[in-house]
Order: sequence, then C-alpha cells, then structure tokens
Amino acid sequence: MLADPISIAANSPNPAVTFAIIRSDAYGSERVDTSGGGYSTIINHSKTKSGNRHYLQVILNKDATDPYSGLTKPVKASASISISRPPFGFSDTDLINLVKLLTDTLADSEVTTAKLIQFQS
Repeated sequence: MLADPISIAANSPNPAVTFAIIRSDAYGSERVDTSGGGYSTIINHSKTKSGNRHYLQVILNKDATDPYSGLTKPVKASASISISRPPFGFSDTDLINLVKLLTDTLADSEVTTAKLIQFQS
C-alpha cells in the first residue's frame, strides 16, 4: 500500500498536491487533493490471462463556462498511464526502464505534451 497521504512537491507550473485516500480496496485506490485544488487520482491493478495491468490516472476537476450555452458547468481533464506486463519474460527493471522511456519521450523537445495536444504525431 502506498503512503496515505501522498505528498507531491510543487513543480512549476503545478502546485504542491496532497492526495488522501477516499476509497481503497485490494485492487487500487481513489484519492483527492486535500488542498482543494480540484485534483484527484485513481490507481488500480488487475490480473488477466495475458498478465497484469497497472493504471494511474490524474484528474483535474473545475467549473468552466460552456462557450455555446454560457452556463458554468463542471468539467474534468485527465492524463493516465497504463503498464501491461505479460506473465513472463519481463523483469521489474525492464518495466521501470520502459516507463522511464515513455516519460523521457514525452519530455523530449521533438515530442512534448504541447505538440501531442495539438494532434501532432
């Protein structure tokens, strides 16, 4: 079990976030930011015939004005990562390195999140 709460240090432009458990079972947890910043996270794990799956999602909830109706509505954006591990052939180190390659690819100046959300691929 991960710590409760999970404290994430501020990293510009993101504020410090403290995720406290609001729901938990043997397969994962749901946590919310205790500072009221609108952030939450979902972590879950599953076992399948083709291996294990580990999933992390970070969500930002906010109220925003709908440009079509002019009404303020709750909306959310999210980012997630899913790690699929076959039942054999891959070590913990292999998966750690694979996730690191994913984050390094996203951080690379030729890729970047900004380019991805502009439909560049």
